Amino acid sequence: MNLHPTSLRRGLAIAAAITALSLATGCHKKTVAPPPAPAATAPPVAPPTASITADPIAIDLGQSVVLNWRTQNANVVTIDGIGQVNPNGTQTVSPANSTNFHLVAKGDGGSTDANVRVTVNVPVAPTPPAEDMGSEAEFHKNVSDIFFDYDSYELRPDGQTSATQAASYLAAHPTIRVVIGGYCDDRGSAEYNLALGENRANSAKTALVNAGVAAGRVRVVSYGKEKQFCSEENESCWQQNRRAQFSIDR
Repeated sequence: MNLHPTSLRRGLAIAAAITALSLATGCHKKTVAPPPAPAATAPPVAPPTASITADPIAIDLGQSVVLNWRTQNANVVTIDGIGQVNPNGTQTVSPANSTNFHLVAKGDGGSTDANVRVTVNVPVAPTPPAEDMGSEAEFHKNVSDIFFDYDSYELRPDGQTSATQAASYLAAHPTIRVVIGGYCDDRGSAEYNLALGENRANSAKTALVNAGVAAGRVRVVSYGKEKQFCSEENESCWQQNRRAQFSIDR
C-alpha cells in the first residue's frame, strides 16, 4: 500500500509527540509536602516567692512589733492569725504570748510559705514564801488548852490569859486554822455533856474572836465525856477532862 508523503509526515510527527509526552511524564517526580511546624508553647509560669520579718523579734508583754512581708508572683497572701493581706505590706501587732507568724503565698505557679517567730516575755509573779506553820510542839507551847470548873463553861482568869496568848500567836501565823474540842468529865449523862462540851468550845472560840482572830479560822466540835484524858475518879483527874482543847485544823 502506497502512503501519501504528506500523510506519512503527519503520522511521524504525531508518533514523535506521543513519545516525547511519554518520556516527560515518566521522568516527573511527585512533590512531598513539608511537615507541619510545631505548635508554639507558652513560657513557664514563675513560682511565687515570699519573706516575712518582725521588728523587734522579742518584746515584753503589752509591747508592739511591726511585721513586714514581701512576695512575688502571688495573687493570694494570708498570714495565720491576721487573715488575707496585700502581696506586700506591713502591720503592727501586739501578741499576748510568743507567736509564730506563718505566711502563705499562692499564685499561678504554685505556692510557698515563710515564717517569723516573735518572743513575748511574760512577767512571772513572784512566789510568796511558804507560810511557816511551825511544829505541833511550837503551836501547843503558844496555844494552851483552857480548863473549866465543874458544870461550867465560863472562862476563868487563867483561861482568858490562855486565849489572849493564843490569839497573839495566831495573829503572827495567819494561815493557821484551829479546831477547838470541848470535853467534860464522866459525871452526868452523855447528852448533857455533849451540850456542855459544845458550850465550852464556843466560849474558847469567842475569846479568840474577841482578841482579833477571824471567826472563819476557828471551828468547834464537842466530844462530851466520850474521850477522857484521865480515868481516875478524883478532882485532879476530872479537872483534866474539863477543857477546851486547841489543835491545828489541817
